[in-house]
This record gives sequence, structure tokens and C-alpha cells, in this order.
Amino acid sequence: MGGAAHMTSDTRETLRFLQTENTRLVEENRELRGENATLRRILDVLRTLQDVSTSITASTSVLGLLDRILQSALQSIDATAGSLLLIDDETGELVFTVVEGASREALLNYRLPMGTGIAGWVAQHAEPVIVANVRHDPRFSPLVDETIHFQTLSLVCVPLATPRKVLGVLNALNKAGGKEFTSDDLALLAVVAQLAATAMERAESATPEANV
Repeated sequence: MGGAAHMTSDTRETLRFLQTENTRLVEENRELRGENATLRRILDVLRTLQDVSTSITASTSVLGLLDRILQSALQSIDATAGSLLLIDDETGELVFTVVEGASREALLNYRLPMGTGIAGWVAQHAEPVIVANVRHDPRFSPLVDETIHFQTLSLVCVPLATPRKVLGVLNALNKAGGKEFTSDDLALLAVVAQLAATAMERAESATPEANV
């Protein structure tokens, strides 16, 4: 009887261990599936950008090119809005050149003085920024939000730069579902910005004026 009881106790411990291990493995598998989905999404974006970059000719619309790049970037990190701001070499201002989201029409060609807000800070310092709550960041300026009646909650902003100079910044706003942007989102957006800058440089060098 004692042996049977001892075996029963061992069996219970073994079953408990197996259940715990099974739960852990199920959770790990779920996390891995999530990571694989993210990696697939990133690869899809990078393939799109690579196709865009290598298909540039003298007749390529730079604005159309930037629009495609921004769309891919925002979709890849579940941002609900975003913009690409370029520096006007003559005035030094940041110009909303491409905009995605509900405020597209209101923001196109809107100008910000250099250094204004988080985008202006990123353009000045050529450093990426990720902010979970913009109201807690002293660099945030409510100027644009107040002008277009928008509410920025969180953002990722990365410089758009070549080895020669900073061209502007890439902004992603308000992650879907109220979630926070992650360091992975920042890293991906930085890669996208680098490819966008390269594509712009290639488009510029492909123009007839550049070849004269």
C-alpha cells in the first residue's frame, strides 16, 4: 500500500511538472509565432523598399516614391499616422512633404521652424527618439496638434540622412490599439529612413539636371 501511495505521489508530481512544462512551451511557442510574424512583416517591408530603391529612373516621381516608403513604414509598425518632413535648404524650415492619416490634407506643405518640437530636435541632433507619452517630454510642441485639431499620444521619430547631410525626419504616430512603440519599431523605422534617404539621393542623381 505504501509503495502504491508513493507511486501515486510521484505520478502526481510528474503530471504537475508536465503540465507546468506544457504551459511554458505553449507560451514560448506563442511568443515565437509572434516574433516570426513580426520578422515576416519586416522582411516584406524591406523587400518593398528594396524594389522601390532599385527601380528609380530619371522619370521617377520622388513624392510618389516617398509616399510608398512612408506607407510601408507605418504599416510595418502599426502606426495610425505619420509624416515625412524635409528640410528646406533655403529657409531651414521643416516641411511636411508626405503625410499619412486623417490629417493628410491639413498638414501637407505645413512648415515648422527648425528645432520646433520633437521632430525639430531630431532634425537638429540627427538622433532617433521614441516617446511613450509626448505630454511628458519637454521637447514636444503642441503647435501642430492645435493647428490641425489632432492628438499626438506616442511617437517614433528618426532622422532621414545621408553621410553628407540630414535631409529631414520620419515620424510615426499613435500605435494602433493604444500600445507603446518598441525599440524594434524604432530600429525598423531607422532602417526605412536610411533606405528612403538613399532612394532620394539616387532619384536626385538620376535627374537630367544632375547629369549635366
